[in-house]
Amino acid sequence: MTSSANGGDVSPIARRTSRPHLRQATFIVPKTGERVKRTVTLRDPESSGRANGNPSPNDHSPLLGRRGSRQIKISTSRAIFQSFKALLIQAWSFIISKTGQGVLKCSIAYLLGSMATFVPPIAAILGQQDGKHMVATVTVYFHPARSQGSMFEAMLLAALAFLYAVVICFTSMGVSIFFGRTLDLILVGHAVVLIAFCGGGLGLVGWVKQRLGNPLVNVACSLTSLAIITVLTKEGAVQAASFSDDKVTQVLKMVIMGVVASTAVCFLINPVSARKELRENMIQITDSFADMLSMITRSFLTGWEEELQQESFVEASNRYKAVSSSLAKNLKEAKYEHYVMGTEKEYRLEAELAKCMRRLAQNIGGLRSAAATQFSLLAQSPVGGGTTPLNSSYTPITMSATRSITEADMIANQDNYRVLAAIDEAPEDDRVTENSYTNTPHDSVDDVSNLPSINSPSEIFSRFIAHLGPSMKSLAYTCKKILDELPYGPGPEFRIAINTNFSSSLDEAIHLYSKARTEALTLLYKHKDLMKTRSAEVEADFEEVAASCGHFSFCLQDFAEEMREYLEILDDLKLKTDQGSRRRSWNWLKFWRYGGKNKERKQRKDPEEERLLGQQEEPDVPEHLPTPVERKGTSKSVLEKPRQQLTYFYRLWRVLRGFRRDDTKFAIKVGVGAALYALPSFLSTTRPFYKHWRGEWGLLSYMLVCSMTIGSSNTTSYARFLGTCIGAVCAIVFWIASRGNPFALATFGWLMSLWTAYIIVVQGKGPMGRYIMLTYNLSALYAYSLSVKDGNHDEDEGGNNPMITDITLHRVVAVLSGCLWGLIVTRLIWPISARQKFKDGLSILWLRMGLIWKRDPLSMLLEGESPNAYMDIREEFELQRFLSRLENLRSSASSEIELRGPFPNAAYGTILRSTSRMLDAFHAMNVVIMKNLKATRGEEEILKFTADERAQLGSRIMLASSMKLEYPLSDALPSTEHARDRLLAKVFRFRKSEKVPPGTTDEDFALLYAYALVTGQLSKEIHDVEQEIEKLFGILDEDSLKLQ
Repeated sequence: MTSSANGGDVSPIARRTSRPHLRQATFIVPKTGERVKRTVTLRDPESSGRANGNPSPNDHSPLLGRRGSRQIKISTSRAIFQSFKALLIQAWSFIISKTGQGVLKCSIAYLLGSMATFVPPIAAILGQQDGKHMVATVTVYFHPARSQGSMFEAMLLAALAFLYAVVICFTSMGVSIFFGRTLDLILVGHAVVLIAFCGGGLGLVGWVKQRLGNPLVNVACSLTSLAIITVLTKEGAVQAASFSDDKVTQVLKMVIMGVVASTAVCFLINPVSARKELRENMIQITDSFADMLSMITRSFLTGWEEELQQESFVEASNRYKAVSSSLAKNLKEAKYEHYVMGTEKEYRLEAELAKCMRRLAQNIGGLRSAAATQFSLLAQSPVGGGTTPLNSSYTPITMSATRSITEADMIANQDNYRVLAAIDEAPEDDRVTENSYTNTPHDSVDDVSNLPSINSPSEIFSRFIAHLGPSMKSLAYTCKKILDELPYGPGPEFRIAINTNFSSSLDEAIHLYSKARTEALTLLYKHKDLMKTRSAEVEADFEEVAASCGHFSFCLQDFAEEMREYLEILDDLKLKTDQGSRRRSWNWLKFWRYGGKNKERKQRKDPEEERLLGQQEEPDVPEHLPTPVERKGTSKSVLEKPRQQLTYFYRLWRVLRGFRRDDTKFAIKVGVGAALYALPSFLSTTRPFYKHWRGEWGLLSYMLVCSMTIGSSNTTSYARFLGTCIGAVCAIVFWIASRGNPFALATFGWLMSLWTAYIIVVQGKGPMGRYIMLTYNLSALYAYSLSVKDGNHDEDEGGNNPMITDITLHRVVAVLSGCLWGLIVTRLIWPISARQKFKDGLSILWLRMGLIWKRDPLSMLLEGESPNAYMDIREEFELQRFLSRLENLRSSASSEIELRGPFPNAAYGTILRSTSRMLDAFHAMNVVIMKNLKATRGEEEILKFTADERAQLGSRIMLASSMKLEYPLSDALPSTEHARDRLLAKVFRFRKSEKVPPGTTDEDFALLYAYALVTGQLSKEIHDVEQEIEKLFGILDEDSLKLQ
């Protein structure tokens, strides 16, 4: 704002003292649906006491405060005992926790998997071939520390991975037999197998791994890579042009054993249900909504920004952020459980409920944004340059001065409340106590004689709160009480906790609020002080205050209306989950019905289609930048030249455009690298060398290391090599300590699995923990198989007297060679720098955002229901997903080593956070527009009256968004401040003009309120991004413009 430069800050206490004492308001008791008039507070007495550091007194509290305890000298032995006792208590707390039980389940599953190596009857089922340690490895990869739904998904992916490996292995054997025995061209057959099946098959695995970016998919890709590499390069059937299903059958048995062991532990030992986890997440999110709604509303009413900086609000906000990501994960896993249980209809309703929660979160963000605008405006000096004297009758609104109504008060004093027969807002009178209600007439709400004149933004806020504050507090109070009860009761049943009066109470509260808001805003804008002629800057200040207040009031009503839909979904879900009416169906198994329902499925969108990002991990690099949405009515001749004008080479270039995609090039180079690494296994002169140094594990390491970008490959290579070395050292130590005793080895393996499970489950370092256990299994368990003469006798590693040092050396050298080969391929063949990809992608994203804003989102309303959305859900989803991929690129770029120095990760993190807030502002604008695509008469006049100012403001934002990274900024970037002030002043003058059509309401200004706040937020974020870029690359100067 232009007026902000003329003054200093106003203290929070001064702002709060400018607020009048709020009147008593009519509110709705959610459980009974009664109308009650009483002063309410949004502050929880217990939480307020805790927030101030003073616990609430109870029957056991002493009448006198405790004095400081005496310091008692404790002996050293007693101190050690106390520390050991505290450590035991902490360890026991971890063991009985959900995370600790998950770690214990992983260790039990591994112990069961290792029995395939140590127990002779089980080992006999797998035949005389080596590699029985793979059963234990499968239990590590598909560990049981997951929900039942996630285990169903793991089983499905393991089956698909094995089927793919079977197809590749058997087909390659058939091709080798055909060329070797039928055509007598064994070398040609080897070349076809090497290129098509080894290179092409593993290249497709790498493409799927990068494309889906799911942790379980990555594990399945590792499993199928292991099976393919073992059969194609180690067993020798392909090289000898013969058919052998021994290894394939053994792999099938080992996968089944490992998955069955993990599944049994997952389902039998303290099973975790994703459905229950999802319901618990919904309870936590709803509680966070209740807390944030009450605190934001209270902060807005008091004008006290510090309210939102207290620990209670920060804790509620952080709790929502932490649980929201878990909600998306549990929703996906609950889908598998519902489908298996035959309750897929319940899943669709839960998905709708999750979508509704996301919209409630967006409304909470709108309330927070409007409150932030209020705080920034109140921080400015009054327009006149000094402080306007306040009426002596004004008192600060301190929430502690008002009596809170708790649920216990409602039940105990229900008879003392007077149920109102009509909507009635009376001015608060100190002589009226909580039980002294009478039917005498009261003053009207438009009695504003005691209010000061309006000379500053803070006084407009004061007037706004005086008129609408009680109604806002009443609606927020009703919503909070409903949210405190929703959506489920306590576990483990998690029954839907919805009162039959909630819907009617909420409808009545919304009706009360809507009527009170209309009357209050009409009185506010008819005030004589607002009708005076003022300068454009002052008019802009006043209108921005109106926009902030109006937007907050509309967001509060939107939140309440969204809660209405929330209750409707809960009602439907309660009917579906009722035991008497629940009908199970497994329609997803009826594959023969899919063809006839394609159109129906296209019309009915999947609830997950509009999910927010975070439900699944995105690939490191976007395979393509999002393309603009094609508009209806745009002919193809405008978008492309006629085909007869295109040359043959240009047509070929367009046909082959799929091969220019980063994911396609990545798959090709992975396949080429795999074929080159596997080549020695197909040559008779080099095959012994390949087998001696265990080249199959080097090729597997290569597949695990290869990533889209150089930075990701560096990170994975380091984790792979470090984990291999740690696993090798542990294998040597435990083998020597156990002297090959199976009981000792099983015990040591169980301890190892406890440690690595902690790394995987608690620390979240899945690759590191898996690499450690994989190397340990390859060394220690393999050595035991050799010692008991179970499997092929590898004389180069000691045979029946295994040499553990040689075994581990061969594995470490193989892994090191695979890691180095992966780094060479990643850097030399079509290298993809995460740094450059990140900078180019971010620049293009800003340009796209500028082009979207240049469409002028409000102009489309003048044309009625346009077939083209301002920003449809697909385009918005693409932008959000692209931003998530840029975040992954930033993480990868920090691992790239360049001579010019380390990657400025912190600065780019700030830039990405600002960009994310810009996209949130875009989404907020889109939500407001899509509510009603047909403008009212009042909206049409307002939009026509402000068309020029909006065009100027949109152009400036578009230009400011078209920044290019790694290039100095111009010191004359377009500013949106004055253009925005002109728009606000124009709206202010429209209120006083004669062009206002009859019937125009304040709702007609809601679009411009949201537009003004969104443009202000965009301007602020663009300014923050400019400052970060200026720190990184400087300002454009004469040296930058020299022609060289």
